[in-house]
Amino acid sequence: MKRILIIEDETSISDFIKNELEYEGYSAIICADGKEGLNESLNKDYDLIILDLMLPTLNGFEVCRRLKKEKDTPIIMLSAKDSVMDKVAGLQIGADDYLAKPFAIEELLARINVIFRRKENSGSITIKFKDLLIDQGSRVVKKEQEELNLTTKEYELLVFLINNQDRVVSRDSLLENIWGYDYDPKTNVVDVYIRYLRNKLNPNDKEEYIQTIRSVGYIMRS
Repeated sequence: MKRILIIEDETSISDFIKNELEYEGYSAIICADGKEGLNESLNKDYDLIILDLMLPTLNGFEVCRRLKKEKDTPIIMLSAKDSVMDKVAGLQIGADDYLAKPFAIEELLARINVIFRRKENSGSITIKFKDLLIDQGSRVVKKEQEELNLTTKEYELLVFLINNQDRVVSRDSLLENIWGYDYDPKTNVVDVYIRYLRNKLNPNDKEEYIQTIRSVGYIMRS
């Protein structure tokens, strides 16, 4: 049985999520403040964490940042803030997904399933692309033997593009396959993450690995 930690101070929301998760066959535990949630997540093993952004004692951004230094537990961040930059900030510090309140429980469950499915399919296959070496088991990316410090979304974006090398991948396809759902069509979150990834792969030649096909999407050519 998969264990899920809910770090949320609004009792009506945390109780509702817990009941729905248990109905779906998960084991769910609630922590009502940031410090308690961080200690719980560091001292015990959970398969996934649902983390509110606005928490007493320690906010969700700080909980996520500290936790990701120690563990790679998947995190879905919840927030009443729905701006693109808030989403990018949460994802950039290591959150695996971001869901704005209010939300439908069906959407939360779908995103949980996407994360678990990706984790189960990751395997331990090594991928090579030019001078990049990717160990999917450890999720380590090396360039000429030097390890690159990629966030969860940067890693998933890179692997997806490499697995589709020599094919143009649209922004809509990246949203669906990396983020697991549809954002506002006007969002630039894909372009933001492509820029982050390019800077880490080669800041001196931004299109050495990932090339832009104007008005269509991106491609990595072998």
